[in-house]
Amino acid sequence: MTDFAERLEALETRIAYQDQTIEELNTTITAQWRQIDLLTRKLDTVDQHVRSGVHIADPSTEPPPPHY
Repeated sequence: MTDFAERLEALETRIAYQDQTIEELNTTITAQWRQIDLLTRKLDTVDQHVRSGVHIADPSTEPPPPHY
């Protein structure tokens, strides 16, 4: 009967560690999804700026290069 009790205790210990690992993984994945969402929104903003041409400078206002 002690073999059964030892095996049961070992299983309970494994389950406790697995529960802790699952919780840590869940926390990590949640943080990564938040970061992915933030980066996706930033990328969308940059994409909109590039497509709108806001970032393009007017050549007439640019100083000539030093070799001129």
